[in-house]
Amino acid sequence: MRFLITGGAGFIGSNFVRHIFEQAVPIASKVVVIDKLTYAGSLNNLAPFLHKLNFEFIHGDICDSRLVKDLVANCDVIVHFAAESHVDRSIDSAREFIKTNVLGTEVLLNEVKNNPKVKFLLVSTDEVYGSIDSGSWDELCSLKPNSPYSASKASADLLALAYRNTYSLDIMISRCCNNYGPNQFPEKLIPLFIMNLMNGEKIPIYGNGSNVREWIHVDDHCTGLELILKDGKPGEIYNIGTGMEISNLNLAIKLARMFNLNEKSISFIEDRLGHDKRYSLDFTKARKQLGYEPVVPFEEGLKTTIDWYRKNQKII
Repeated sequence: MRFLITGGAGFIGSNFVRHIFEQAVPIASKVVVIDKLTYAGSLNNLAPFLHKLNFEFIHGDICDSRLVKDLVANCDVIVHFAAESHVDRSIDSAREFIKTNVLGTEVLLNEVKNNPKVKFLLVSTDEVYGSIDSGSWDELCSLKPNSPYSASKASADLLALAYRNTYSLDIMISRCCNNYGPNQFPEKLIPLFIMNLMNGEKIPIYGNGSNVREWIHVDDHCTGLELILKDGKPGEIYNIGTGMEISNLNLAIKLARMFNLNEKSISFIEDRLGHDKRYSLDFTKARKQLGYEPVVPFEEGLKTTIDWYRKNQKII
């Protein structure tokens, strides 16, 4: 199969490219990555693959319909990662989020409509569900996004489902919890905390730190995506979670202790606008229908992530 990976120079996208190439039995005859190389995307993330004959990198924007037309016409599978993804940036300015996350998705979907044999997987987020005080969201729960970022992702989800229902296309959606792991851009919570601790700076915590997030190692996420591509059904949504929930404060304390530091390393700052209280995914559907199961223990994942940032601090 010929893969087109949008946003493949970013954190999750580049890890998925690695995941593809590490399979004992090849699942791709060709991998093409398109990425705009904004601040969060880097060719360094794809360095191990640039020499491969069955890999191609395209420096481009998914909003460029002429470019996208040719790429979609020459692929069998699209895994759509490309997105503006940082909530704080969306609060400051939503325009780029709407352009890339909604209009960029629309450009891709239009070309899939013209090439109906192409399989399309939209990589979404648990944030489209909003905030949940107790229990966990399943795939039938309503979308109640609370930030410009999550609203743009929810819009892309609805657009993808509309194209599926209108044109009977092979479109699926994954919704994953918070990712972490090596090589993540340090604006995100876990790498930000790690970098601050390495640099002798305090860990910034919004509000009182009681906000709860569910965490998944990027390797488990990539496994879940592969299973969706293999056994997922057109028109279906699949939550990819772990059940590993922790408050931001307790996560900060855990990381500080891994650096042999204490709570004095934490600094409380003004809370984020519209800060969601808790995220929690029910991934029973993926477990039962796809055989998905997270395997990376949180403590182990944090240790290997810290080791990576210590070894690669100079190139970040």
